[in-house]
Amino acid sequence: MATKQLNIRLDEELDRRLEALAARTGRTKAFYAGEAIEGFLDDWEDYFLAKDALAEFRESSEPSIPVDDVDFASLGE
Repeated sequence: MATKQLNIRLDEELDRRLEALAARTGRTKAFYAGEAIEGFLDDWEDYFLAKDALAEFRESSEPSIPVDDVDFASLGE
């Protein structure tokens, strides 16, 4: 996969923590920054997907299902 460079400014405490983590694990600061950004994006993409789905449901005439009627065991299949 092609990569792009991103330059950011960190306060000294955050940089110190990132540097310590990188040194302790043998990974780079860039690795952890990329992992953090990916996790952040995953969370926000999920949030907006759920927000849009809820808005779409509320605008529809579909009835809701009581939580007691949901078979949660079958959702993992």
